[in-house]
Amino acid sequence: MVLDLVDLLPEVSEGEDRCVGRLSRDLAAITGVEDAHLLDAAEAERSRLCVHYDPDQTGDQDLRQRARHAAGELSARYGHLRWQADELAADAEGRAALLDRARSIEGVVEASFADTNALQVEFERRRVTAEKLTELLTAPVRDESGADDGHSHEHGHSHEHGHGGIFGERSELVFAALSGLLLFVGWTMATFLDTPRLVELATYSAAFFFGAYYTTQEAYQNIRAKRFEIDFLMLVAAAGAAALGEVAEGALLLFLFSVGHALEGYAMGRARRAIEALAELAPKTALVRRADTGETVEVPVEQLRLGDVVVVRPNIRLAADGFVVAGTSSIDQAPVTGESVPVDKSPVPDVAAAAAAPDQIGASSRVFAGTINGAGAIEIQVTRLASDSTMARVVRLVAEAQTKTSPTQRFTDKFQRIFVPAVLTLVVVLLFAGLVIDEPFSASVYRALAVLVAASPCALAIATPSAVLSAVARAARAGVLVKGGAPLEELGRINAIAFDKTGTLTEGLPRIADVIPAEGVDEAELLAIAVSVEEQSDHPLARAIVRDGRERLGDTPVPRAQNVRSVTGRGVLATVNGIATGVGRRELFADDGPVLPEALDREVTRYEEQGRTTMLVRAGERWLGVVGLMDLPRAEAAQVVERLGRLGMTSTIMLSGDNQRVADAVAAQVGIGQARGGLMPEDKVTEVARLRETHTRVAMVGDGVNDAPAMATASIGIAMGAAGSDVALETADVALMADDLKALPFAVGLSRRASRIIAQNLWASLGIVAVLIPATILGLGIGPAVLIHEGSTVIVVANALRLLAYRDRS
Repeated sequence: MVLDLVDLLPEVSEGEDRCVGRLSRDLAAITGVEDAHLLDAAEAERSRLCVHYDPDQTGDQDLRQRARHAAGELSARYGHLRWQADELAADAEGRAALLDRARSIEGVVEASFADTNALQVEFERRRVTAEKLTELLTAPVRDESGADDGHSHEHGHSHEHGHGGIFGERSELVFAALSGLLLFVGWTMATFLDTPRLVELATYSAAFFFGAYYTTQEAYQNIRAKRFEIDFLMLVAAAGAAALGEVAEGALLLFLFSVGHALEGYAMGRARRAIEALAELAPKTALVRRADTGETVEVPVEQLRLGDVVVVRPNIRLAADGFVVAGTSSIDQAPVTGESVPVDKSPVPDVAAAAAAPDQIGASSRVFAGTINGAGAIEIQVTRLASDSTMARVVRLVAEAQTKTSPTQRFTDKFQRIFVPAVLTLVVVLLFAGLVIDEPFSASVYRALAVLVAASPCALAIATPSAVLSAVARAARAGVLVKGGAPLEELGRINAIAFDKTGTLTEGLPRIADVIPAEGVDEAELLAIAVSVEEQSDHPLARAIVRDGRERLGDTPVPRAQNVRSVTGRGVLATVNGIATGVGRRELFADDGPVLPEALDREVTRYEEQGRTTMLVRAGERWLGVVGLMDLPRAEAAQVVERLGRLGMTSTIMLSGDNQRVADAVAAQVGIGQARGGLMPEDKVTEVARLRETHTRVAMVGDGVNDAPAMATASIGIAMGAAGSDVALETADVALMADDLKALPFAVGLSRRASRIIAQNLWASLGIVAVLIPATILGLGIGPAVLIHEGSTVIVVANALRLLAYRDRS
């Protein structure tokens, strides 16, 4: 059996990565597996694992599921970062220093250079975040003079221009304005006034100085890194124009370039600030009520511990994840989940039970750091440390998303590696144009400089990152976590979508609708046994039986179940009062024991035809009866499915563990095209794989836990209600933070818009270069070339920034 590492470990780009070795060892330890090893590059185009196993001891489907589970655990524990570190590692000495620096950071497992300039870092998520790693590795390095380097380049051309100066962050823009003003004064004197030539030259020289000031600094840093980029090319072109007697044109070139440079930095900074603003949502301090003294003290959020009780006053932000223990209020959860309406919160009924199982706390009591309290004062008990809160995890994952390149970005990087040398070769050839046509060498030099300006791929380099950055920031503000450019583009291209039923298309809060005792059994006995067995299960159906069953039983005692064990997709087995007892679907009892009585069988069939989910109860040889449950479809489900159809979904399918009749009933109510019922988790994987055979790109929407194998098989996995869920946040490609299905069309629509804008930017960038190169060869001057060139860069970034204002029109 061959497993594709891209599907199992999407963050791992090299087959030699340690996580590949860990996964191989985990698989080799499974009973029935003889060996697991990485295929040679000659045997496969992409990194793949080959697993040899004994089919008599284990099966292909079981191994695939175990591999996904093991890979998911590895991805949750280890993170991987890869980025271009050109300036920090310009030579062997610089690369060695950077490796030492990376390996000295606590939490870094390994650091290496995958190729000449791509730094690959593997780290433990619980000890260090990707955001902190990036900060430590790209922090300014002081040279011998004590001056800060101050630059960090992820791509060939830097897009972060936070230069300091007497005007602060706006210094570069002010210098560009001064250059333009002096250029205008010089042109006015030369055109309309009888000004001495020396005065005009001095004015143009001053314009030259202000236009070249920051460009020279940028070029100096690039030269130190042994790179010749657009900044250097612009200086060479301007100096060449001045040497040829075109001082005004050289000053114009530098003015236009510095304006474009400054505006580009401002525009990209706006997109980055939209993401960085997420980190500022949580307050820095919290009011903690001390249990021993009863006094309230203010402490930094970093000092909060699990179990601390935090006092939250009206109209302030919450400092930690937790649950309400006192007071009632409404909380604006938009910063985390994107919900537009405040959510009412009330205390948990049992503080000890909630503290023991925080993942089982209901939405009406669970709260998140960074959300805003309403008019009521409340007290919350902390369930997560500040560094591990839902908001902190979202900020970390969004920061990691910025480092993950999309397929389009990888294409542009490859294109530039071919394109730039080709342009430099063309420029050298153009220097000898005088041998072919009758023109002075100065004209050939001027033409070559103009081609250098025209062919700079600056707009192409920034076309995709600017769009991805803006889209990820916009999605995060709406409560949708998109993990980088690859999931963003993939989501925008899906043409089929599969849904889990329970908790996704339905409310996930089933209710007991019917209780049908068998002959000779009373309702109280049936419910008591069912509640006893289901109490130790966290399945939504089990919680419904326990909740509604206890309400119906009142003071009737419930026996304690022992040896409780879940049978995936079928039900629960236990020992109650010394008798082997089971609660679940028909398949749970198919192997042994007495046959289901005919009367009870008819009742089960009748209720299933009405859309009920039926749970049979048997104690030893006695059939106790059936409990019928109903999980109503979400009110918005039909509208969401219809909107997805308008967005271009050609196929929708619902996958459910319930029987086919229940699945058909729910699918008909919400407008799903196909329904598959009676599915085990591995059957859902098969259905998704079958759907991928007829549809190129398929998304799977589920809860991020039970549906993880199917989500991993799909082109892209989307988790519902991910706020507070470790598994959903770590395993899904896209996480809908709120338990709100309406966010799905928004996410798909945003991704589709982002894909269109990326395509627009690429075509615009390539088109302008394709026009400018022939135009400059045929005589277009440096001034017009740089005006068009820098204008295209600003247009590309401005086009990408439109994603920050995206709204779902429907």
